[in-house]
Amino acid sequence: MAALIEAIHIKRKSVFELEDVPYTCLDAEITTPTARGGQTLVRLKMRNLLTSAVFEKTFKAGDKFKEPDLNFVDASYLYSDGEGSHFLDQDSFETLTLTGDMVGNALDYLIEGALLQLYMYNGNPIGLQLPIFVELDVTYAEPGLRGDSSSGSGTKMARLETGLELRVPLFIKEGEKIKVSTENRDFAGRA
Repeated sequence: MAALIEAIHIKRKSVFELEDVPYTCLDAEITTPTARGGQTLVRLKMRNLLTSAVFEKTFKAGDKFKEPDLNFVDASYLYSDGEGSHFLDQDSFETLTLTGDMVGNALDYLIEGALLQLYMYNGNPIGLQLPIFVELDVTYAEPGLRGDSSSGSGTKMARLETGLELRVPLFIKEGEKIKVSTENRDFAGRA
């Protein structure tokens, strides 16, 4: 039997199952009443791992949730086509396919051979977990003009090999490899 998790023990990034659907916790807020006999409440901001819908719901501290049958599988990105995005399971060498909705904007960070983790729920792939940083080549960078740094911004637009466009420091040139944060789509340094 799957272990049960009380609502009060659910923290950020925890996964749990509610009404046979897996969720991940984005934020948890515990409210303790000041009056005697009042119940401690837990407000969870949670993401449905099947549909990616995000919502908030309040539970009693003692409400129990099942642990989902959720596994992480190491995989590498192969390619995308009309059927979806295809990944190679690094253990079984099986090809796993995710739909466009499951992948979301992750294609902005994926190049052929990129390693990541896939969520598997009841044996089926339902989503992916990108690494915190990825290294990508700069295919185009606006020229940095002398005196640009005096305005205080000190950045320019650059396009990466995946088509992602972001602001980078003036010293970044075409052909360089940079680190990009997958959480906030920002330049994180030279690779």
